[in-house]
Amino acid sequence: MAGMTDTRRATMLLVTSLVARLPLAMFSISLLVHVHRLTGSFAVAGAASGAYVIGRGLTSPLLGRVVDRHGQTPVLIGCAAASAILLVVVALLPASVPAPLVVVLSGMIGTVSPPLAACVRALLPVIVTDLNALSAAYTLETTALELTFIAGPPLALGLATSVSTRASLLGGAIILLAATSAFAGQPVSRHGRGRNKPPVRSAGALNSPAIRTVALILGAVGIIFGAVDVAVAATASARHAIGDTGPLLGIWGVGSLLGGIIATHTHASAHGVGAVILLIAALATGHAALILGTGSLPLLGGLLLVAGAAISPATGAIYALASRAAPRGTTTEAFAWLLSASATGASIGVAAAGALSQTAGPQAAFALAAGAGALAVLIAIAGRRSLAFEPTREAPELPALSTG
Repeated sequence: MAGMTDTRRATMLLVTSLVARLPLAMFSISLLVHVHRLTGSFAVAGAASGAYVIGRGLTSPLLGRVVDRHGQTPVLIGCAAASAILLVVVALLPASVPAPLVVVLSGMIGTVSPPLAACVRALLPVIVTDLNALSAAYTLETTALELTFIAGPPLALGLATSVSTRASLLGGAIILLAATSAFAGQPVSRHGRGRNKPPVRSAGALNSPAIRTVALILGAVGIIFGAVDVAVAATASARHAIGDTGPLLGIWGVGSLLGGIIATHTHASAHGVGAVILLIAALATGHAALILGTGSLPLLGGLLLVAGAAISPATGAIYALASRAAPRGTTTEAFAWLLSASATGASIGVAAAGALSQTAGPQAAFALAAGAGALAVLIAIAGRRSLAFEPTREAPELPALSTG
């Protein structure tokens, strides 16, 4: 990509981060099937999986702030090691384990999960020297990340069914520790602090009005994603084809992949506030149209493909905007807050869409997604002034990227 200081190093950074994030896409389902095998209870298994997700969301901003103060390498390797140890402990638990203990341990795994997504997104402005190319870089990263969500759950289930549920957890732990160490050992990650270290009295990333606005936007976008997950499953179930849920959601992911690839290769990624708002509107419109597909699964698949095409370009543009809006020395924390906002929105979307699907059918769940999309657009328009800031580029002090 034009504007990168060193394409080989940029590629290695992206590849190692994606491999390291693959287990993070596995652990929720791995914990679900393993705890169900141990306890025989889907209620306990769901609580354990939920505790893992909640744990990640609660500590991610805190870990991001620690990274901004002390650097990526010690935090990432420390968190990966702690996660691996806890995963081994859970994998080796006996069937007689008390339910509260396994839920607590699962939550602890989430709390010490390495903040890889926030770290790699904080480094992109360092390796991409052209501001105009930064949005395309975030779109590329978001597009590639789709591969982990596509491959992670099937890999977790494949290991669980073909070997054992323990193997699913242990394999993920090994990949997480090895790939995180490889990512954190690269020069751009090792030295990613320097003069960007935040002031002692820093109010943090949320001190920025732009970051607060982006967090609200991504919270609304998260509701879209959570609601669509449930609405697709509810639609397939109503058509007596619950097994088609996975392929339909896969088509949605393929749409995001294609949209990201097209945006990256045509240099169509947006970096102005107006263009970002248009992309958010496109994302909202595409997902609002999904309500038209509740009567036909083939039609729903086509609509999901089109709706997904806006995901990577829109989120890539949003992240590029956020990278320029974060107060000095809080970039990692800022991205951690944004990820937490998106995850919180998704949790709200899942819960609300589940209730709506049960009482009013899948059309109501898709209507929720449409409403959340409209909310995201309104937030972006209302917060346009806060987003129209003067961008700054305070890269950390790094060794020359052309040396070994």
